[in-house]
Amino acid sequence: MINESLFPVREVPAQLGADIIKQTGHKFIMREDTGEILSCMTDEYKLVTNKEIMDTALPILKKCGAKPREVKVLNEGKRTVYKFNMPEMKIPISKDDICTPEIIIKNSYDGSWELGIMSGAFRLICLNGAVIGIVLNKKRNRHSIHNQRLDQLEEMIISTIESTKKVFESDFPLLKDTKVRQTHIKQMIDKVPNHVMEPFVQHLIAEKPETYWDLFNAATWVNTHHMNRNWNTTHKFEQQIYPTIDKWAKGVAKA
Repeated sequence: MINESLFPVREVPAQLGADIIKQTGHKFIMREDTGEILSCMTDEYKLVTNKEIMDTALPILKKCGAKPREVKVLNEGKRTVYKFNMPEMKIPISKDDICTPEIIIKNSYDGSWELGIMSGAFRLICLNGAVIGIVLNKKRNRHSIHNQRLDQLEEMIISTIESTKKVFESDFPLLKDTKVRQTHIKQMIDKVPNHVMEPFVQHLIAEKPETYWDLFNAATWVNTHHMNRNWNTTHKFEQQIYPTIDKWAKGVAKA
């Protein structure tokens, strides 16, 4: 699965003139096994190959129990997405609902994506395939010869994993163990878009959230079951759910 993305890639200077070679300030990114040109980039572009990334990432991910879940090689090899699941680090949400973290690494050879490392908690919410994602940590690095962070890939991966561990070992349990304040339930109602206000309130009446984790699940429910996934308001609300409730719970816990 991973090996398919590790084809050899190299840089080839872009030159003009048969008799006198002139530098153009550009270079080709070429796939060596097929000779295919993946892109033409400026000389300031820094090539970071999938093999370099995986040579660094795999030992670290394996050590923490991460297992490859999916690899997508897109646009004829120009873009790649790696997804690793961490099944040993989990938190039970309900009887049949377990939340585990996921590490996502993205790379491209055409400049369309920066080198990205992201961790999140992704849950299948219902049988219709709706998925809710909580982005826990995100690092993006431009492919530039001036970006020294590209040489600190190991450090970025380790810090992403450590911050993810903190969320699963302390932040999520805090939500489950902290009794929710009625004022925060009312504030969440105010944050819900008007067109889903009624089903959200009816859901709260039926479920009677007792903790901040219950409130988080209620907001997640209305987001996935009653909001159009093609609307910007849906994704804007989704991005606000976890940070808002996490902040409320920590404030109550410290009080």
